[in-house]
Amino acid sequence: MYNLHAHTFLSDGELLPSEVAVRYQDKGYTVIAITDHADYSNIKQIAKSVVEFCRRWPKNSGIKVLPGIELTHLPPEQFKPLASLARKEGIKIIIAHGETPVEPVTKDTNRLSLLADIDILAHPGLISDSDTQLASQRGIFLEITSRRGHNQANAHVIKQARKFGAKLILNNDSHTPEDIITPEQLIQVGLDSGLTPGEIDTIYEDVKKFLNKKKL
Repeated sequence: MYNLHAHTFLSDGELLPSEVAVRYQDKGYTVIAITDHADYSNIKQIAKSVVEFCRRWPKNSGIKVLPGIELTHLPPEQFKPLASLARKEGIKIIIAHGETPVEPVTKDTNRLSLLADIDILAHPGLISDSDTQLASQRGIFLEITSRRGHNQANAHVIKQARKFGAKLILNNDSHTPEDIITPEQLIQVGLDSGLTPGEIDTIYEDVKKFLNKKKL
C-alpha cells in the first residue's frame, strides 16, 4: 500500500522522517514519500536532507521511503524552474500544492504547475475542465485526500477525473501522528468521496505502474 504525500519537521510536520516511516510501516504501508513544503528559500536544504535520509534508510526495513517535495504557494511561473531543480537535486516524487478551497492559493497555480515536471497535483480544489484535461494528457495524478479542509473538493475532483480520464491518487497529506491513518481508512475516504471499489483498484494499479516505470 502506498502514500506519496507525507510531511515531517523539515517543513510543517511534527515528526522526524524516521518516525514518519516507522509509523506508516506500523499502519501497514509498504511505500511512502516524504514530501515537505518548499519554495526558493529552502528547496536545496530540504532536498539534500530528504535524499540523504532515504539513501540511508535500511533496504530491508519493510517499507520503502522515497525522496519527494511539495512545491507550495509559489508564484505560478516558478513551478517549472523549481521542479527542474528538484529533479537535479535527486527528488523522485514532485507534488504541486494545488488550488485547495481552504487556502489563498494564487490563481493559475493548477494550470502552470501541470505544465511543469510534477507527478501529483495535490488537493486541486474546484479544478476546471481545461486543467483536468491537461492533467489527463500529461499523466499527472490528481489527489483525493484525507486532509481536513482540502478534502472538501474530493467529490468534484473525482467527477472531473471521470469526465476527462485523468488519473487519481489517494493520499494522506499527513502532518501529525493522528493524520497517519491505515490503508483501509484511506480507502474509506475514497469510498465516502464517491469512488467505487473498482476505481480504487485502478488507482492502486496506476500508482504501482508509475513506481515501476520510474524504477522506484
